[in-house]
Amino acid sequence: MVDDEALETAKTLLSEFPVVDGHNDLPWALREQVGYDLDRLDIAEDTSDRTHTDLARLAEGGVGAQFWSVFVPCSLAGDDAVSATLEQIDCVRALIDRYPDHLARALTAADMETARAEGRIASLMGAEGGHSINNSLATLRALYELGVRYMTLTHNSNTDWADSATDEPRVGGLSPFGEEVVREMNRLGMLVDLSHVAPETMRAALRVSEAPVVFSHSSSRSVNDHPRNIPDDVLEQLPRNGGVAMATFVPKFVLPEAVAWTRAADENMRAKGLHPLATTPEAMAVQREYEEANPRPKASVGTVADHLDRMREVAGVDHVGLGGDYDGTAFTPDGLEDVTGYPRLIAELVRRGWSSSDLAKLTWQNAVRVLGDAESVAARLREKRGASIVRFAR
Repeated sequence: MVDDEALETAKTLLSEFPVVDGHNDLPWALREQVGYDLDRLDIAEDTSDRTHTDLARLAEGGVGAQFWSVFVPCSLAGDDAVSATLEQIDCVRALIDRYPDHLARALTAADMETARAEGRIASLMGAEGGHSINNSLATLRALYELGVRYMTLTHNSNTDWADSATDEPRVGGLSPFGEEVVREMNRLGMLVDLSHVAPETMRAALRVSEAPVVFSHSSSRSVNDHPRNIPDDVLEQLPRNGGVAMATFVPKFVLPEAVAWTRAADENMRAKGLHPLATTPEAMAVQREYEEANPRPKASVGTVADHLDRMREVAGVDHVGLGGDYDGTAFTPDGLEDVTGYPRLIAELVRRGWSSSDLAKLTWQNAVRVLGDAESVAARLREKRGASIVRFAR
């Protein structure tokens, strides 16, 4: 039961310091469900029967900036991955063009502040998985020029140059070329995203990076020992690095009891020839049928708040944020069913004693600061280093 007074406090705070959400997979849902036909799935209308996200619900949830994920799965490789990433970028740009009263293209921290002042949602992009650059720093630079402002070094599988959290280690964190990728991201001003990567990759990137890093959608490994979460020793390094860890809401990442259940649900999807992350009506019907026969352990707003409490305790309040992973997961916690849930989470943190200044950092200020700091580092490095000469992995 949400405390009404705490909920009003949360809504008041979000009206001034809205949520910067680190990761939303709506572009992939639009690709998968309607082949990017925005007339067939118009987020200016209520799409709650098909997605976690539409414009009215973003406003109700107090979202003021969104990193739209331009994700492509690891099953796409080489030039196919690059092409699909470009199509994802094109989708985000089409959304911004289609809904200019609601969405504003944002490339910098200053753009985010301008959008907030205008009452529009600052729309940024994050590439989820280093396979999107096909071992080419030239492609990395092209993605930056197209507006991508973070890249997750891996997705669920290793790249040739970085180890994933959910694959067998190959290079021991980062290869020499992987280190060059991090350095070039620093030089560009593209945030290094360490969600999905192995702990050794996290540690290696923190050693190499001169700019703050992000975890766009990861929670605390000490609360739930899942490989997608962040170990305490890594969280402890964020104050020195200046980065931010954005807690995710995916039940199997936040609730220990949900891990085995989700694994079985995923196997059921594969047995029916469907990808576990599919969000088509057919896929969701399969998920609902499985859940009816096998009631799932349910995470809650309090479950996510437990992770945020721990992350604040270890990393400090200047280094926490939010990355829901909406439209990238079949299941969500109770009370956080879609993008309208953020006020309920903030209300729970109010109830737990988080101050207004702490919450403003969590929702808005930390993420904006990190992007601005990365821009400052990039300006210094470009003056110092000039153009990069490394082009391809060797």
